[in-house]
Amino acid sequence: MKIKGLKAVLEEKNLDFAFFYNLDSSRISPNMAYFSGYDGLGALIIPKNNEAFLIAPKMELERAKRGYIKNAYPMDKKKLFESVKIILAKKRIKAKKVAIDGQNFSLNFYRHLKKELKAKAKDISLECLKLREIKTEREIKIIKKGFNYADKILWKAIKSLKDFNSEAEAAAFLEYESKKLGLGTSFEPIVASGKNASMPHHKPENARLNKGFCVIDFGVKYKGYCTDCTRTIYIGKPSNKEKEIYNFLLNVQKNIISSIKINDNCGKIYEKCAKELGGYSKYFIHGLGHGVGVEIHEMPNLSLGSKDKIMENMVFTVEPGIYVSGKFGIRIEDTVLMERKPIVLTKVSKDLLII
Repeated sequence: MKIKGLKAVLEEKNLDFAFFYNLDSSRISPNMAYFSGYDGLGALIIPKNNEAFLIAPKMELERAKRGYIKNAYPMDKKKLFESVKIILAKKRIKAKKVAIDGQNFSLNFYRHLKKELKAKAKDISLECLKLREIKTEREIKIIKKGFNYADKILWKAIKSLKDFNSEAEAAAFLEYESKKLGLGTSFEPIVASGKNASMPHHKPENARLNKGFCVIDFGVKYKGYCTDCTRTIYIGKPSNKEKEIYNFLLNVQKNIISSIKINDNCGKIYEKCAKELGGYSKYFIHGLGHGVGVEIHEMPNLSLGSKDKIMENMVFTVEPGIYVSGKFGIRIEDTVLMERKPIVLTKVSKDLLII
């Protein structure tokens, strides 16, 4: 299904094949992993009129064959382009116009492609993102399972928060608990307490957890798919005003989620949220949400001016926030699966928890 959609793009744009690669063991090529189920070193070739195949180092070959693509060939002495040319020639696949993922294609590699294959390149990164927007039944099962793990880990961290000496220790706990289950994290966990919570992407510090609101943003990566959830708790004794602001934001978030319908314009959803925030909208300093999949930020984009539309089987976040610089910050984030109505995948309580 996934490759069929990509081949339709190749046919429409008159491109001979798609070329995805990864030569860095410290990272993953998202589209190579998405279309092949293999996240290691090597390359994925998807011809318009032939079967797709992988090229991988010999040490990775067995793992490569465990993905969706059963045609996997050893890389010739680390010479990727030599291997590609040999296999293309054997399969009689022409290489005049090649589709590439411009967002994950270095300038140096592009120069090699032009020199070695004598081919013209066309960026299809946007088309790949659009193909990844709608999740398959298999993907949805994986993502739901990932949230089962993530919810348990996040809840365990929240209950243990009073035992941590610092934001950094709390963040490390989230990563450690993930690794204990053989999982990665979708991103470096955010633990931002007190005044630090006014910075949406605060990096956890090796200092005491501050009293006040504490924002914890966390997700695991399970079988190649990300999860994302944010909860804001309170350390100490909140004032009535602080409780009021938190519950106001919570009600806005719940209202926005429940109101989302298929074919809704994402920019309009953002505008509705800003309107509901009223005077607090000036303290809402980021987008309302984003798609979640093999990458933590995918389409659709729920931000001001976005022309994306909500479609069935999309998975995306809804995360309004209020950030008063140097004072406090609150963010409440759920990940939603769009069926006939929005289904919230994150199950950790959103009531204001007081530590």
